Amino acid sequence: MRPQIIEKQKLTKPQKTMRALVYHGPGKMSWEEKPRPPLQDDTDAIVRITTTTICGTDLHILKGDVPTVTDGRILGHEGVGVLEELGAGVKTFKKGEKVLVSCITSCAKCDFCRKSMYSHCRHGGWILGNTIDGTQAEYARIPHAETSLYSLPAASDEEALVMLSDIFPTGFECGVLKGAVRPGDSVVIVGAGPIGLAALLTAQLYAPAQIILIDQDEHRLAAAKSLGATETINNADGTAAGKVLALTGGMGADVVIEAVGLAATFELCQSLVAAGGHIANIGVHGKAVTLHLETLWSQSVTVTTRLVDTVTTPMLLKAVLSGRLEPKKLVSHRFPLADVVSAYGVFANAAKEKALKVVLFAR
Repeated sequence: MRPQIIEKQKLTKPQKTMRALVYHGPGKMSWEEKPRPPLQDDTDAIVRITTTTICGTDLHILKGDVPTVTDGRILGHEGVGVLEELGAGVKTFKKGEKVLVSCITSCAKCDFCRKSMYSHCRHGGWILGNTIDGTQAEYARIPHAETSLYSLPAASDEEALVMLSDIFPTGFECGVLKGAVRPGDSVVIVGAGPIGLAALLTAQLYAPAQIILIDQDEHRLAAAKSLGATETINNADGTAAGKVLALTGGMGADVVIEAVGLAATFELCQSLVAAGGHIANIGVHGKAVTLHLETLWSQSVTVTTRLVDTVTTPMLLKAVLSGRLEPKKLVSHRFPLADVVSAYGVFANAAKEKALKVVLFAR
């Protein structure tokens, strides 16, 4: 009888795992076990996520509006955490340090990065939770760590600072800076969601005379009033244009910020702007809009667009740490990270749930 030959099995080190929110196509996501991300390049860092949040863009992904996000992708592009591992080329951080994760990854070397257009980085840009795994997980790999992370004081308020991953630089750069808000200006913000409210708070750094918020959600308009809006308008009846003209002495607003992303709201903005004014678009538009050049051609109006570059993050970080800017005021709901699916349900039904920003904590 021939002896049975048993092939010797190779011993392999068990791979560490984590829990993460995984996208599985339009309308499908699950909180599941995944391998922890390893370092792939010398410039990488692995961050243990302690606080993250949900963005309106994540809802667009779940609707199937972002085709670059494929089945199996871990969602999320915002977060605060602790450095767990560092690539050999990462010299300006140390293990155990608390950091802010930027929604935009920047190599700091390509032609776009040299023009401070980090969102167009040839080796980065918006990739987290898009073309690579993101931050709605217990661990995340951050490429180009030295120029895509920001050091935070150990005792800093993570709920406030996670707002600097995305919505505050977005509202500030795409709305306030592109709109060229100046002292004494009249400013109208169309849309009182989180991005519009971030624009409201950062616009106040420039001391405009008026900040008028327009929305159809009374809860959000009340929040805007508490955060510094001088006037609010519910446009459910379609009378916002006349009310803005009345509030601005018939002139219209110096700066109009579009923070919704609908054809109707962009059209409304065109009826609100004063001669010589600015329309700054923040909203993500999935459909064509009409530009009324038949009335705007002679009005010296500037219309701007922008994708957030997060170039202002260091300045905003100083403003938050000094108490000058209080992004935590936008937090309406808090969930353990393991309850992220429930948190999405609340955020997706913001009007019913009276939700602004939802914070997820894992510490």
